[in-house]
Amino acid sequence: MVVDELGDETVDRLFHALADTTRRDILRRCVRGELSVSRLAASYPMSFAAVQKHVAVLERAGLVTKQRSGREQLVCTDPEAVGRARQALDELESAWRGRVDRMARLLAEDPGTDENDENDENDENDATEGPRR
Repeated sequence: MVVDELGDETVDRLFHALADTTRRDILRRCVRGELSVSRLAASYPMSFAAVQKHVAVLERAGLVTKQRSGREQLVCTDPEAVGRARQALDELESAWRGRVDRMARLLAEDPGTDENDENDENDENDATEGPRR
């Protein structure tokens, strides 16, 4: 399972990075092509330093890489990292679907056992309490 292969800390960094709207937008913009940090910063109502921090979070998660080109730092999306995030989500979904399917099978195997016991108790209570108004 990819989640196990990546390790909890790596998966946590990955999903922490994707949890923020601005970081997801930066990632989408960089998928279309390399952008400088200063060009990215011009697109958001926040300081250059704040955008740098968002890019750093994405970089630590392995979702983007930065390359120096003269005085600028170009941000590029790592398509393999995005694929790993997708694969981790697919595997988590599969595990949960398996659990739900097992619960459904267990419930289908023994339908109504608890319900019958509860109905028997209600019948006994009805007999001792007398008629309801």
